[in-house]
Amino acid sequence: MSKSKYSPEEKIQACTEFLSGKKSANSLATELNMKKNGEQTIRYWSKLYSTYGTSAFQSKSTNNSYSKGFKEKVIKEYLDGEGSQSSLILKYNIPSTSILRRWLKKYNRHIELKDYDPKPEVYMGDTLKTTFEERIEIVKYCLEHDRDIKGTAAKYGCKYAQLYQWVRKFENHGEEALTDNRGKRKQEDELSEMEKAERKIAQLEREKEEYRKKYELLKKADQRERW
Repeated sequence: MSKSKYSPEEKIQACTEFLSGKKSANSLATELNMKKNGEQTIRYWSKLYSTYGTSAFQSKSTNNSYSKGFKEKVIKEYLDGEGSQSSLILKYNIPSTSILRRWLKKYNRHIELKDYDPKPEVYMGDTLKTTFEERIEIVKYCLEHDRDIKGTAAKYGCKYAQLYQWVRKFENHGEEALTDNRGKRKQEDELSEMEKAERKIAQLEREKEEYRKKYELLKKADQRERW
């Protein structure tokens, strides 16, 4: 997760000073060198602090998990007029209204809401050692479940990039492409044009995934600062 510009101690101190009436939201925002929407951020912190106490600012190693049922419950409350977007994210400790707006957008477009359970471990850790038969089983399971690479990687304990390569090989060249060639990586001048293209595509996909993760982290950090 990205690191907040302000420490939990700074946020807690700002909240206690604002809620006790010692300082205004504007003066606190100035002291913390906040720029746009600083006053709103102080007020938002204070609402979180009033609702959840110091735990509202404890750092998390992963994103929150949201089930399909939970998303539908929050959306129903909003559509039934039981709370505004701001009040509902406070009630359920959802990081920002942008998350709720994404759920509403999908709901209104009749796009299925799915469970979200972050599994950062599928991008890290050691490469899983498998037999040829095990790789076939894992890839077929992935394809039978809508090519859910992340979920399948978590289920079998392999890395996302590792499974992505298996799936690509299987789709392009069949089962035989999953034979164990570790330690026998071809040099660039030994590759066919097709193999060069596949290697380049795999590299671009990895870079794309890394850029996406970095973008999401930066976006979440920006959203927190706006509050």
